Amino acid sequence: MVAGEASGDLLAGLLLAGMRERWPDLVAEGIGGPKMAAQSFEAWWPSERLAVRGYVEVLRHYRGLKAIRDALGDRLLAERPAAFIGVDAPDFNLGLEARLKAQGLKTIHFICPSIWAWRGGRARKMAASCDHVLCLFPFEPELLHAHGVAATFVGHPLADAIPIEPPRSASRASLGLADDDEVLAILPGSRRSEIERIAPHFLAAAALLHRQRPALRFVLPVAPGLRPLLDPLLAQHARGVPIRLLDGQSHAALAACDATLIASGTATLEAALFKRAMVIGYDMHPLSWQLMKRMRYQPWVGLPNILCRDFVVPELIQGDCRPAPLAAAVVQWLEDEPRRKALERRFTDLHHLLRRDTARRATDAIAQVLDA
Repeated sequence: MVAGEASGDLLAGLLLAGMRERWPDLVAEGIGGPKMAAQSFEAWWPSERLAVRGYVEVLRHYRGLKAIRDALGDRLLAERPAAFIGVDAPDFNLGLEARLKAQGLKTIHFICPSIWAWRGGRARKMAASCDHVLCLFPFEPELLHAHGVAATFVGHPLADAIPIEPPRSASRASLGLADDDEVLAILPGSRRSEIERIAPHFLAAAALLHRQRPALRFVLPVAPGLRPLLDPLLAQHARGVPIRLLDGQSHAALAACDATLIASGTATLEAALFKRAMVIGYDMHPLSWQLMKRMRYQPWVGLPNILCRDFVVPELIQGDCRPAPLAAAVVQWLEDEPRRKALERRFTDLHHLLRRDTARRATDAIAQVLDA
């Protein structure tokens, strides 16, 4: 298995739990992180080595990533495992899967790349790379079938893992927050590039909010290894702002908060499953953004908006991702409880749609690939 960055590690860990229940003697190894390690996964390289996003950023790390992919491919072809499962990270995994499939190894991709939002040409590449794709969203298999790619809708494992009714009071108690506190969770991303480009805007927005609403409490979950990167940014952009840093605990922060200021990505879906109002922000290298814009099929960037087919939450991307607009959008959520309640109902419907016992469905599909 190969999972890149924190979100892939989380999804792969949930998948591994279901696989190990079905196959108790499972041996799983490759590239992964702490959630996978908790399921007895042996990581030959850590998942954060793949945590690079954006064309310019990938080019900067291309040589090192290619060396890892080549070495991994050589090892897998020598050891010939029963199957290879690539978890997200399509720029890394699809090329590796194509090499393995051409040599007769079974290849499965977990999480359909967003061909319905970006880079539709990937669907053709997947036909040469994947024996089967495990899809998180119900409309994806039909799109893949049109390109000759076998696929199964398995639901989203986070929809199984996150309760329909978020444990707000218990999470607040665990974080030392009172039930009547007004709480904002700040999630600036889990990649170094995201911390460098997005966290300064989010932290400066928190400083504005602190001046406007001194009683507002802030919690900021920090992904493993990123604390040294974040500390100087706090001193520069949010000095004196009472932001509580958490070691991980993003789910506790989302369950506890009234609203979240959050980087676009898988975390926005987690926030939706916790039924939380959010302001989505994102900022990447300008050249990467220009390239992404040209391949964009839909008006939305954030997963909650894409899945709801509407701007149910604000998106402040690139030039709009600045402290004053971010802070203003947060205040609008905090001051409009009926709007927050309506969003909770919308997200509850989405949660039920995605809750499909993913571990069982996914292992059923994997078993069919292994038996083919």
